[in-house]
Amino acid sequence: MVAVASAVVVVGTVTGMMSALDDSRGSDEARPDVTSSPLLQPLPGVPTPSPSKTSASPTPSPSPSKAKPSPKPSKSASTKPRTEPVSVQLYRYSESQVLDWVRDHRDDPRRPLIESRIADRPAAVWFADYTPSNITARVRAVTSAGSAKDSVPVVVPYAISNRDCGGASQGGAPDLGAYDGWIDKFAAGLGSQEVIVVLEPDAIAQSDCLSEGDRNARFASLARAGRVLKAANPKARVYFDAGHSDWNTPEKQAGLLRRAGAAAAASSDGIFSNVSNFNRTGDEISYVRRTLDALGGPASLGAVIDTSRNGNGAPADGEWCDPAGRKLGQAPTMSTGETRIDAYLWVKLPGESDGCKGAPGTFTPDYAYDLAR
Repeated sequence: MVAVASAVVVVGTVTGMMSALDDSRGSDEARPDVTSSPLLQPLPGVPTPSPSKTSASPTPSPSPSKAKPSPKPSKSASTKPRTEPVSVQLYRYSESQVLDWVRDHRDDPRRPLIESRIADRPAAVWFADYTPSNITARVRAVTSAGSAKDSVPVVVPYAISNRDCGGASQGGAPDLGAYDGWIDKFAAGLGSQEVIVVLEPDAIAQSDCLSEGDRNARFASLARAGRVLKAANPKARVYFDAGHSDWNTPEKQAGLLRRAGAAAAASSDGIFSNVSNFNRTGDEISYVRRTLDALGGPASLGAVIDTSRNGNGAPADGEWCDPAGRKLGQAPTMSTGETRIDAYLWVKLPGESDGCKGAPGTFTPDYAYDLAR
């Protein structure tokens, strides 16, 4: 893609995820509001509010490619096998825009397909707003519900200062000091059971808008965030932003990731790619393996890939906004059968618009139906 960020936040949510937004219901309210997924915009625009029943949080859109796709890396094997999690079932949270639509449109002829192929699948829960007062309770609502079902939630902290370099997903904490405090509160809600943390989409791949000093400060804050999250819950798996296969080269991205703490076992379990994008799974597998090889660090480091809308790959013309002809990708799973690939995830919720088939970040049934059939 040629968008600047993988995720474009709309004041709703992004990618089949639910984001916990503060809608003035009080700091003791533990139920996260549904958020929309990121948009795939080359140069994101200002976020627009989502008309969904529950207030939506901003989520990122597909990022633009920053570089030509690099040659496909050969499969590399880690020197020792990764430890399999005790649980292998991903958690489907009970609140989302697609679930709202399914409940309200029982007689719609599109409903059975959308329900079975999208609504019934586990997706990430985004926390895209800066609300320190209740973030702990909202994260805990998701992680505790996942633990009760013996399944693994996927949560996305998305509140880094100067997020999206002022693009469509702009927002986040007012400064890095405030962000550090927000992450402390976020970590306090992780509980003690397994959880996957997709840490700050675009925060590393899309950092070239920052001065070198500001970039170093951001990377130090991300490294700290990884340490805090893993210290709060040793079973948490924390993954850092690797962009995607049409953005930076694996070598360049690995250099950035290393500076942000992604090669250190105390802060990282590996990297993530393709959030809100359409690149084929095979291309992403090659890309993340090569990036991990260049990154170094423990052999236990792995990768997770967003497969929510990549069934037909990226459009040849580079279209990023709800492009026609796309299909759902691999269903979310923690059993990929691929070396160093820990999971295929739906970080972006299929059917949440990038802003062309519907308002940015809102669930659009026609779009969802086209992806699902």
